[in-house]
Amino acid sequence: MRAVSIVGIGQIPVRKRHEGSLRVLGARVVRQAMADAGIERVDALYAGNMLSDELQSQKHIASLVADEAGLSGVEALQIRAATASGAAALRMAYLAVASGEADSAIAMGVEKMSDSPPTQPLAKALDAEKEVPDGKTLISQNAMLMQMYMDRYAAPREAFAHFAVNAHANALHNPNALFGDKAVTVAEVMASRIISPPIRLFDCSPICDGAAAALLVPATQAHHYTDRPVRLLASSVATDRFRIDDRPEPLILRASQLSMEKALVRAGIQRHDISFFEVHDAFTIMACLLLEAAGFVPPGQGWRMAMDGAFGLNGELPITTMGGLKARGHPIGATALYQTCEICLQLTGRAGANQLPHPQTALLQSVGGAAATVLTHIFGV
Repeated sequence: MRAVSIVGIGQIPVRKRHEGSLRVLGARVVRQAMADAGIERVDALYAGNMLSDELQSQKHIASLVADEAGLSGVEALQIRAATASGAAALRMAYLAVASGEADSAIAMGVEKMSDSPPTQPLAKALDAEKEVPDGKTLISQNAMLMQMYMDRYAAPREAFAHFAVNAHANALHNPNALFGDKAVTVAEVMASRIISPPIRLFDCSPICDGAAAALLVPATQAHHYTDRPVRLLASSVATDRFRIDDRPEPLILRASQLSMEKALVRAGIQRHDISFFEVHDAFTIMACLLLEAAGFVPPGQGWRMAMDGAFGLNGELPITTMGGLKARGHPIGATALYQTCEICLQLTGRAGANQLPHPQTALLQSVGGAAATVLTHIFGV
């Protein structure tokens, strides 16, 4: 397998509603990524999207975007892994280049969640026979995990608010963040309305629209395109029991553990080598559980470290450095590609006011459904 680098990125501001269509938004970031790398054509395009057939009555997104971007003729495939679809597209682009099937590939994600209420379509990431008929949703399942966590570890309800406070603080300097103008306090998080007890509005990532892309090439050719490439050191994926109720220990995200261990081995690094972690904070409880499953925090202690500021930009392990899903926004199919763009900016010293001091490696974990699937990517310079 060949080493792989990212040489171009493209992203548009996340908005509550974009007037442009899926094809227009997707093609825009594809062209941005190619322009960033100084390249006019790629061998392959992999598109992450979860909801277009339900919300826009549109399938076959990859070929649609490729045509709009002037790439007719290239390999173009839509990739899905529920709420981790963007990360799955990134993995497919990585494998295409690493295997030699392509010398250049774009991973692109696009989602327009504003066109119709997405809660029920999102619930289809759960078991259609054994969970959905009971009215379960991704929100209710995360609420169950939060209540279970609070009961087991005696975590105060306000402890989780610190994840949201940190994300919003970091989004203030991200021009692409949906909540780039909205800091929040613990009191404001706790005063927000209850969505599914004990989850409140500010525990949840917002409904929004967006698109982002990354262009990958063999690492040996990276400097032909840019003087600041970012290596994609590892890509891995693992699964857990599909239903939370079937897991022997629901508060331990086994898919996160397994994919993390595989990625560390493939990257040839140790956990303590990670400079920062772009965590899948679709819900504050999920950020906490991922930090614990990935081995950065002992079980039951994630909330304590959040309260102590350990995950801030100046903390021992910065997370959600540009706002995360909570405050930058979570346009499902595009989310992991936004995180990839932000990682590239951090590792190449272009993160502006949120720039970390000399980061060398970054971790990205992406959650599909109720953590039935977790993809892990490790980046370095």
